Amino acid sequence: MKIGMIGLGKMGGNMVARLLQGGQEVVAYDLSEDNIKLAEGRGAEGARTLEELIAKLPTPRAVWVMVPSGAATESTVMNLADHMQKGDIIIDGGNSNYKDSQRRAKTLAERGIDFVDVGTSGGVWGLKEGYAMMVGGEKAAVDSLTPILEVLAPAPTQGWGRMGPAGSGHYVKMVHNGIEYGMMQAYAEGFELMHAKTEMQLDMAQIAELWRHGSVIRSWLLDLTTDALSGDPEFSDLSDYVADSGEGRWTVVDALNEGIPAPVITLSVQMRLRSQQKSSYAGKMLSAMRRAFGGHAVKKVETEAEESIVPEAHTPEDARPQNIPASGTKAAGAQSDGDTARQLGESGKVPVNPNPEDTGNKAAGNQNEGQS
Repeated sequence: MKIGMIGLGKMGGNMVARLLQGGQEVVAYDLSEDNIKLAEGRGAEGARTLEELIAKLPTPRAVWVMVPSGAATESTVMNLADHMQKGDIIIDGGNSNYKDSQRRAKTLAERGIDFVDVGTSGGVWGLKEGYAMMVGGEKAAVDSLTPILEVLAPAPTQGWGRMGPAGSGHYVKMVHNGIEYGMMQAYAEGFELMHAKTEMQLDMAQIAELWRHGSVIRSWLLDLTTDALSGDPEFSDLSDYVADSGEGRWTVVDALNEGIPAPVITLSVQMRLRSQQKSSYAGKMLSAMRRAFGGHAVKKVETEAEESIVPEAHTPEDARPQNIPASGTKAAGAQSDGDTARQLGESGKVPVNPNPEDTGNKAAGNQNEGQS
């Protein structure tokens, strides 16, 4: 089968190579001349314009678009459609929002052009291992692409399938990426906990490698984690800034719209957003509140030194109940947060409320400590 490929970056370029290795013919187009020449060097037929790409394809034509989601995909698909005719197929293999895919399918159907959305997973490893492809679109259109999909997949009958109508491929891929967010967050938290257990001198790379074999949490993500840990277990050249590509957010929004609880995925997205902040306004506010209600130690930005502040201005003497000691003082038998923490560390036991029915006696400090 002969197919057009628009977008010859890491994913698109490797997909062209895999198609050629599988005996398919490819007409390749990209804004970068270097990328076109690289594809030509692999055996593809290059095109320098959309018109040239269309002219080199037999009818009915099939063109795979592999460009960034959003405006780039929108303009590419619509410009491409202007040069195509009834019976042709446009395939979007990027990470588009499924609602955009539904809209594009409807618009193109009015022109007699089929739209197929393919949620593609496999990254840079897809050239060797094959790509998992979640396909949405009319059954006849998807069936006509079978020779292409069988070559791109890990095996002809594995790793790809039609999910349903247009938009379903990108919808399933969206949820796939949401699950990926949650899995990555769980791995990161577990390894951070073990990394903090310094007295045991745990070897992170050894543990990751061990878990890869026979463990119930083995996965490709763990394989990649093992590789990263064996190179530099402290990740010394990385910051803790974690980008989010969009699908995680979309998954959370869809879960809210459907009324489906998705706490793990939601929190994993929130953790990425937190990593992207240089400074947390909420964290500063929590510090301000603790300082105000209990005179607790705070850490200032300038010196990062701890200091104890007694906020007398916020609790005037004449407004304070007589049986409660002033901030900065401690009645006999009273405990500070530090005293409680030391007792917990020494006993290993969590204090039990002597009156389980009385939930109103929790100190504000303890409630905030649990939430921070």
